Amino acid sequence: MKRIILICLTLGLFYSGFSQTNGKKYTLVITNANIVDVKSGKIIRNRLLAISGDTIKAVDDTKMAAKYKADRYIDAMGKFMMPGLWDMHIHFRGGDSMIDANKALLPLFLAAGVTTVRECGGDITPSVMTWRRQTALGQLAGPRIFTSGPKLDGPNPVWAGSLPVETASQVSKALDSLQELKVDFVKIYDSKISHDAYLEIITQAKKRGMKVTGHMPFTVELKEAAGLGMNGSEHLYYVFKACSSKEDSITDLIRQREHTARPIGLFGALPSLYNTFDSVKAAGLFKYLAERNFTITPTLFISKTLAEIKETDHTKDSMLVYIDPKIQATYQGRVRSAKRQSDEGTQFSKKYEAAVTALVPKMYAAGVNIVAGSDCGASNSFVYPGTSLHEEIKLLVASGLTSAEGLSAATINGAKFMGVSNFYGSLQAGKCSDMILLDSDPLKDINAIDRIGLVVSNGKVYSRSDLTALLASIRHSN
Repeated sequence: MKRIILICLTLGLFYSGFSQTNGKKYTLVITNANIVDVKSGKIIRNRLLAISGDTIKAVDDTKMAAKYKADRYIDAMGKFMMPGLWDMHIHFRGGDSMIDANKALLPLFLAAGVTTVRECGGDITPSVMTWRRQTALGQLAGPRIFTSGPKLDGPNPVWAGSLPVETASQVSKALDSLQELKVDFVKIYDSKISHDAYLEIITQAKKRGMKVTGHMPFTVELKEAAGLGMNGSEHLYYVFKACSSKEDSITDLIRQREHTARPIGLFGALPSLYNTFDSVKAAGLFKYLAERNFTITPTLFISKTLAEIKETDHTKDSMLVYIDPKIQATYQGRVRSAKRQSDEGTQFSKKYEAAVTALVPKMYAAGVNIVAGSDCGASNSFVYPGTSLHEEIKLLVASGLTSAEGLSAATINGAKFMGVSNFYGSLQAGKCSDMILLDSDPLKDINAIDRIGLVVSNGKVYSRSDLTALLASIRHSN
């Protein structure tokens, strides 16, 4: 009897050991990776990542590789692994006739290592919602999508698909519709929105627990909106206005002229704001915004591109072959507008861009949550999905951020805004397996983000050849 028990115990231990050494517990194991710890700005060398589906299950020393069994193994060969990039300001738009053209942009994000995007409003929401579901399930090659659905604006809004609101009742109905769509945040635009309707949106959205960001009419002051609970602001116009020593009087004048024959628009007010910039007021503003966990999306690259569009020949851009001719046609609006601008206006645009760019490292140092966003999409000329985010990150670094801070703006900080830091933003056990493999260290040279050898997105691995094939599938002959 004792002999039988001993045999059973021996067999049990044998099969237990067999299971531990040969059972396929993971879908993917990556070895010999140097992990870029974006938060600390350090490299963690010779690591192993064990992945199941869209989740990292373990991070270990590569020396322990023998105990990790998987369906697939990849040797990173000492290259640099970091979380997938987030583009926190993009658009899908152009109407039903351009749905396919917009869908064809999705591979461009993956090819550039952009595994998550925040879509900030357009007019093809049903399609975007479908793509959001399909990419999350791994059924469609493209980034994870957070979306605002339609923008909120005033009567007769500039952008098609926007929901016009004037009264508290209309705001309530608009927010009802957004919640029915299950949007991820509320995006406000400023083409026609009134001061009162703008603040009413923020007030009602906060009561519903909805995140709010967007443009801002110059009839509203930034601290006024942030004080009501607004979560973020897109672009730098509104921050810059709030740094003026004459903000109150300029705002009052804008309000007085709002419904007259001589209204003062955003660009009309910028010279006065430029001439009254107050660094002490700016420092106080940044402290105030940081205390409220406020987020700013600078969108430096599109501003630079548009400021230089008058003197830049984009006809030979290598990325144009991946942009549907229908979307390319929308680029001409910005080109025509730039050609109408006086040389004096063009030079002021460049001065303004330099001034607002200089604010970025000061905001970051104060604790304002800075996120990287390209503003790519139809009508935003020559700002190409994927690669434009790389250029945005480089400009953030050129503005004075460290490489680690620039990468944080395109990873950790986006997840923070969306409230999903528990799953995204770093390569740790229990977190998302979206990641990219770079040939060299981006902490030493931020241009390393251009040299991507591998992308893991939604549990699927894309080798460099896979990414090349994705690009080939959307290439246009012209």
